[in-house]
Amino acid sequence: MYSRTEFIGHLGGDPELRHLSDGRPVANFSVACNWAWTDQETGVQTTETTWFRVSTFGRTAEACNDFLAKGRQVFVEGRLRPDPKTGGPRIYQRRDQTAGASFEVSAKRVVFLGSKPASGDDEPEFMRKDEEREEIPF
Repeated sequence: MYSRTEFIGHLGGDPELRHLSDGRPVANFSVACNWAWTDQETGVQTTETTWFRVSTFGRTAEACNDFLAKGRQVFVEGRLRPDPKTGGPRIYQRRDQTAGASFEVSAKRVVFLGSKPASGDDEPEFMRKDEEREEIPF
């Protein structure tokens, strides 16, 4: 069997590096992918954000920890990992008590795109509007 997913998005926070019991490094970070469209009937522009929770190992994990930061754009290639409890995406409850979901990805490859934002003004719009951004609880 073969499974692969690819996406481009922006980091929702700085990577978190830790080491497994065998000493192998693992980095975890979240990536937000936005899809924007204009409703044909109303003319209202709508944005949908899909969150991916990415895990990567070894030298890739160390490089992600050293060079990635919140707001940085990345290309990720890997495989989806289903939640053992649901068999689908990880379900969680947002602060406003609505349901949210994030997709778990084991990354095979992470490509750093663009440049690291120098200040808050260079961050993508969805990262600047904290009051509208949905939080992932990890």
